[in-house]
Formats: sequence, structure tokens, C-alpha cells
Amino acid sequence: MEHYLDNAATTRVCPEAAEAALRAMTDNYGNPSSTHTRGREARRLLEESREAVSQAIGARSPSEIVFTSCGSESDNWALLSGAESMKRRGKHIISSLVEHDAVRRSLELLESRGYSVTRLKPDSTGKIDPAAVAEALREDTVLISLMMVNNETGAVTDIRAVADILKAAGSCALLHTDAVQAFKKVPFQARTLGADLISFSGHKIHAPKGIGALYIRSGLKLKPMIVGGSQESERRAGTEPMPQIAAFAVACRQDAMTDRIHSLKQLTIRKLTEAIPELRYLDTDAPHILSVSMPGWRSEVLMNHLETKEIYVSKSSACKQGKRSHVLEALGMRPEVIDGALRIGLSRYTTEEDILALAEGLREARALAHR
Repeated sequence: MEHYLDNAATTRVCPEAAEAALRAMTDNYGNPSSTHTRGREARRLLEESREAVSQAIGARSPSEIVFTSCGSESDNWALLSGAESMKRRGKHIISSLVEHDAVRRSLELLESRGYSVTRLKPDSTGKIDPAAVAEALREDTVLISLMMVNNETGAVTDIRAVADILKAAGSCALLHTDAVQAFKKVPFQARTLGADLISFSGHKIHAPKGIGALYIRSGLKLKPMIVGGSQESERRAGTEPMPQIAAFAVACRQDAMTDRIHSLKQLTIRKLTEAIPELRYLDTDAPHILSVSMPGWRSEVLMNHLETKEIYVSKSSACKQGKRSHVLEALGMRPEVIDGALRIGLSRYTTEEDILALAEGLREARALAHR
């Protein structure tokens, strides 16, 4: 029996989203830009889907939602075009040492173009203190990008507090947050969050891979990264992938079961610490991500043993592809702790049986190592 516990990397597509994608592929298959009946039907589905995503994130208007291919594209677009739009007012950017690689690589590219970046250090759990933003803020600061929920630790940064700091300081800086791991996990409303740009991804909430969105505050003009046709109100060219978009919208309407997932996280902590007395874990606020470590063990060895039991976890972000976690390094963890780290990701489909299987699998791995 499979026990999938890598939901921070990706989630199983829910039946409702899969059915919506199939309908869009086989019944409502027109091009939304076509003017005939099939095209108008597809256009209607497109705008209904945009409305569903808009409601799910609490936007002021569906027009603030632009569909993208993934969270990484949304991050790239927000940072590269956001910085470009503000360059006449300055070239200083504030971010952190624990961002997703989509943000990190974008920042490196901006540095090569003459921007300077202040990377804030996280606290012991991985979140960024808004006071550190206030201290780093300069007159030439034009962009701030901070992840709302860290994808490796589950640490939650208070984006609303950062927005309040910018407002109090009279700063012109745009505020971007990567909310890929926060969406439908940590409650927020785009209309009151204070961020100008917010990145989302479908495959973290039981929609297919290949679909994401970028919230762009009304009134903010952002230069397109993909040019060509006039799709997405001339903000992103390319025929809209209606199967993925329709599935994303349906996934947005599903119950996230956050309270249940939070209870499973507490059960995981309890069962793992009972099975592995020396186990260490980060106590963070996100309900679905738990970073644990068995110091002295190798993550790969533990993962290989668990895989023989059809138990699936990861060692860090899937995008790292086996490299050491820069997030855990930024937290100042010792090498032996980082090398024994595992990331457990929970979802609406996670069961108590999955948690018990994980605890037993790690207990067995520990016992085999002590023989």
C-alpha cells in the first residue's frame, strides 16, 4: 500500500479537477480567442475559471488574475518585470536567504543587470522578521520579495506586517510574495494582504501541473514576459491551456481540510518523536509541511529504505534535485542535521495510516543502522 507524504513537492490531482480537465479537452475544446460558438463557449469557461481563482484568493476583481504555466513563471515575471518597471526610482531589492530557487535565480539575474539585493536572514524556524525589512529599507528600494510559507520548513512570514511597514515609511517599493505553499493552506485575502504581486501554482492544491497564476494589483502595469497574441488582456501571449485552467478553478473550490491536516501534522510529530527519540523537527505554523531530521543518518539512505515500503518523502525542495538545502543552511543548522533532514508534506488525502507507516519505517531504518 502506497503512503505518499511528499505533498509539498506536488499533490495528487483530485477527481473533480481531473473531470474538469477531461471535459475541457473533449467537450469544451474551442480556442477562447475564436469568435465562433465553440470559441465563445471556451471564453466563457475561461472567465468563469478566472472568477473562481479570484474568489479563492480574495482578489478585488477577476482582472487581477493572469494565468501562467506555474509558480516559477509567476515568480520570474513578478521580479524581472517588477524591477524593470521601477528602475527609474532605484535599483535596490530586499529578499531573503530562504526563497525558492525561482526567486533566487531571478535575483541573481537582476544583480547581473546592476541591481543590488539585500538578502535577509531568517529566524530559527525560517520566517523573516518584518522588523528586518524595516531596517533594510532604503530610499532606492523598489522591490521586496518574500515567501509567505517556506516550501521546506513551513515557516510563515507576516506579509501583511511587511506591507504595513512599507505604507508607514511611504515607500514606493512593490511587494511580491510567493504564496505557492500558502494558497489554501494559510488564510489570507489578496485585497487586504497589501501585496502588489502574488504567485500561485495549481499542482500544490490538487490541480494538474502546468498551470499557475500571478495576482497583479489593479492599476499596476507589468511588462509581459511572453509576447505574441493578445491573450490574458495582452499581459501574457499564448493560447490559454483550458484543461489545466478549468481543473485549477475546480481545485480552488474544494475544501482544503486545513484543520484536519493540522491535526495530522501534530500526530506526525508525536509518533515520530516516540519512535525516534533523537529526532529533531522545526515547529512551524503551516499545517502541511514538517521538516524533521535524524542527525547522523543520510537523507538518501532513509528515503531509499522508506521507498522499499512504498513510503514517499523528500529531503528538501524537489527543485533542488538532491542538492543540500540552502534553507536549512541559512537557519544555521549543523551539517549532520541537514544531511539527515526529511521534508514531510501532508494533504487532504493523507491518512493516519500514512503517518503510522512513516513512523514504523523510520524506526526500522534506525534499528537496521544500529545492528
